[in-house]
This record gives sequence, C-alpha cells and structure tokens, in this order.
Amino acid sequence: MSKYKKILLKLSGESLMGETSNSIDNATVEYILNELKEVLALGVKVGIVIGGGNFFRGVAGSEKLGIQRENADAMGMLATVMNGILLRDVFNSNGIKTKLFSAMPIGSFIKGYNRDSMIKRVNDGEVVVFVGGTGHPYFTTDSGAALRGLEMSADLLIKATKVDGVYTADPKKDKTATKYDKLSFDEALDKKLGVMDVAAFALCRENNLNINVCSIFKAGSLKRVVMGEDEGTLVYCN
Repeated sequence: MSKYKKILLKLSGESLMGETSNSIDNATVEYILNELKEVLALGVKVGIVIGGGNFFRGVAGSEKLGIQRENADAMGMLATVMNGILLRDVFNSNGIKTKLFSAMPIGSFIKGYNRDSMIKRVNDGEVVVFVGGTGHPYFTTDSGAALRGLEMSADLLIKATKVDGVYTADPKKDKTATKYDKLSFDEALDKKLGVMDVAAFALCRENNLNINVCSIFKAGSLKRVVMGEDEGTLVYCN
C-alpha cells in the first residue's frame, strides 16, 4: 500500500534524452512509461509537469543568443508542449488514460487550462500532464510544478532528476559530497542547497507541500518513493 495517494511528478525535458544526444530517446521514454505503470498499479493519482530543456532553455537562449527574455521563455514554454504531446500519446497508446493541460491554449491542438476539468480527470484516475509552465515568463517549470501540485492537492512533489537526491555539494565535482536522506526546508535554505528555484521552493514551503528529489534513472525509485521507503532526499516542512 502506498504512503502517498496523489503526487505531482516533475520531469525535466533532458530526462527524455536519456544518455543520448537526441532530443528524445525512444528507449528512455519507454522506460519512463514502465516506471509510471508501477506507480499507477498502486492506485496513486498522478500529475506530471514536463520541462522543455531537451529542445530549448529560455534563460540560456536569452543569455547566449541575445533573445529577449520574454520571447526566450515563450520558446521554452512551447518546447514543453512538444514533450507533453509526446507523453500524452505514448501513455494513451499504452492503456494509460492521459489528459494534457496547457497553461495557454495552442490553436486547435490544446485548450487552455481549466482547474475544474483537471480535478475531475485526476479524481477519475487519469494521468494529467501539465505543459506551458505557469504561462508567464521569468518562471521555471519548477514553479509550474509547485503551482500545479498545490492546485491538484498533491501529497508530495517528486522532482525526478539525473541525481539520486540532494547532496552537500555537487557529487560530480566533489567526491566527498554526501547525500541527505531528509532535511527540512529551513535547513535547505540555510545551506543554500538549491533544491528548486527560489519561487517554487517558497511556494511549497508556505503551503506545506513536501518535496522528494530522486533519480528517474534508478529503476523502481518512483515506486519506492510513493511507498514511503528510503529513496532520494525528502525535504519536509518543519
């Protein structure tokens, strides 16, 4: 039996690349599908916020290419839409009922976001995929994840990354870095650990939404997190 009944899963766009240089790696998408199936088999209700970094990152485009920040962020938001369409169709074609919700309407492809409709889908047991971030520039998809997690009344926000938790330092640069099993929001702030961007972190902290940071590429990690087992790093409210 799962400890958490309703989760918001934050996936980076880069996670769809796997270890390849391709924008989307088919084998990795299939792997994520199977990881999700394990969670759904427990009866957990799932919302997913997907990033767009495998196609374009707004801040990087603004700084390196000279694109106006608002326009660069708009490009980043559109990149999340492509990833969301991919996940929706892959999930649906594999028997997982999935509805796509965008922060902004996209022509005839996707209607604008409606919270009441989203809540109904979640309560009916469908997976909901959120794209378009918050719909506004200057906000990352971390902020979008915090916002949607609160709107769907999630029990936990899972930030699934390439790293298996929060460390005392960057484990790729510092071999002496150690992983935290648990830490409070205040500890994370005091130690400047950068669990999420500041706006997203504040939103979760102020509204008592705990965060688990784990690796999407560690098989079975999502299932272990929702079961309440020791996996990743739990950032909890005081």
